[in-house]
Amino acid sequence: MEQDGQGAGQGIPDCFPDLNLDQIIDTITAGWEEYDLKPAFYAPLTSVEAVQYRQHCFRDLLENPGLLQHVRSFTESMRAMRSHLAISEKRYYKRQKQAAFLDAIETYCSATLKLSDGLLSVGPASRGFQALRDFLLKYSASEGFTVLRRETEKVRADLADVHYTLHIHQGSVTVNRRDSEDDYSEDVLQTFEKFRQAEPRSHRLKVPLSMEMNHIEAQILDLVAELHAEAFMHLDEYCDSYRNYCDDRICRFDREVQFYIAYLEQMEPLTKAGLSFCFPTLSSHSKEIQALDTYDLALANQLIRARKDVVQNSFYLKGPERIFVVSGPNQGGKTTFARTYGQIHYLAALGCPVPGMAAKLFLFDRIFTHFEKEEDIQNLRGKLEDELVRIHEILGKATSSSILIMNESFLSTTMNDALFLNRQVMKRVAALDMLCVTVTFLDELATINEKTVSMVSMVYPEDPQRRTFKVIRRPADGLAYATAIAEKYHLTYDSVRTRIDARQSEVSRS
Repeated sequence: MEQDGQGAGQGIPDCFPDLNLDQIIDTITAGWEEYDLKPAFYAPLTSVEAVQYRQHCFRDLLENPGLLQHVRSFTESMRAMRSHLAISEKRYYKRQKQAAFLDAIETYCSATLKLSDGLLSVGPASRGFQALRDFLLKYSASEGFTVLRRETEKVRADLADVHYTLHIHQGSVTVNRRDSEDDYSEDVLQTFEKFRQAEPRSHRLKVPLSMEMNHIEAQILDLVAELHAEAFMHLDEYCDSYRNYCDDRICRFDREVQFYIAYLEQMEPLTKAGLSFCFPTLSSHSKEIQALDTYDLALANQLIRARKDVVQNSFYLKGPERIFVVSGPNQGGKTTFARTYGQIHYLAALGCPVPGMAAKLFLFDRIFTHFEKEEDIQNLRGKLEDELVRIHEILGKATSSSILIMNESFLSTTMNDALFLNRQVMKRVAALDMLCVTVTFLDELATINEKTVSMVSMVYPEDPQRRTFKVIRRPADGLAYATAIAEKYHLTYDSVRTRIDARQSEVSRS
């Protein structure tokens, strides 16, 4: 169903831990390990056309409940098919392996036909599902599949006609064809019909294939196979001929569609809680971006489980604007805003619905992050040196199509040095015409040039100690650095009050 040239990623992108995208993908793929979906989430698409292709497939599944139901039914059947194949591989005795293999092919044929009929009935709108429908119509009518179905039905019918009797006497077992003996069951039923008061309870026992046969059962079955040589010879030929029965395109679809289903299931509890998802408009050239009522998906997952409210924010850039400078008090939602910015751009590049009411985003080539790291004693570099080395590497690799997200960079040095270093980085970013978000306590960065836009995390006016976690577009108020200094030297109201109370307690005791 995927377009050509959209291979799996080469590994987890470097930006994932900083943006909490690793948590998001872990949540989405939990329970889907058999499909190995993570590489698909590590590979953002590189063209607007490819993104739109996936978006249309997602929209089809969201807006056409019948389509989603048929697809889910198909994938459940294919999971059952793989279960039969796994049993076939694990069993020791040949005939039991063959029985599970026959069940697998029967399940495959049935699932394929049902999906073909289902797609024909619901009328998908996306190119991906229309192409799948057209392929399945041809495939299900092809000679190869028709012969496979006919042979499967013939083998099953032959085996259904196999009847035998067992005579057990003094430790020996004799196996005979049942057609060599008279069947008195109908005579017995007619004789006792007048005494019947209700339908009799069936005492038939179906032994599940998941149970391993013992050696006595296996020997009996071998004797049955000798008595019905033609039926079992047909079974042997069938298993040899159709070892590779599953069409590669159908198996590939079964895996690829899990990407969509897993993401839709991730959305479900959030939409039930009243949060919105949207299909963003993407551009590979326009950097006039906007998002309405978006939110951090990783944080939302935690808050919804805890039955807490999720704060939503909006943003936009117009004209020459490229850089958000986010300031405000600590623990006010600045870093969450930066992560949200990176998350929705990344998820949009996967072709997925993104958190928010509406969005217009840029299709990047790479997302770079510059967050504080713990010192690594292996590289023998100090904290500031390590930050400088990392930002130098980022700026060396970045292009005008890249996105850079910085979180309180160069905090380990003095204010003047931090301001100088950040200004130099911002100049390089502006020269590259990159999209960027920088979280900082340096308000001066918000007015470097026409490409910078100030965003401020807000507090409640009546109680400045309480954060609203809303980040809005407005000039920096000059309080961010003062707050940072006060917290650093324990001069906030709470800290000073605690020290005064402690001092008064000491005086009282003395």
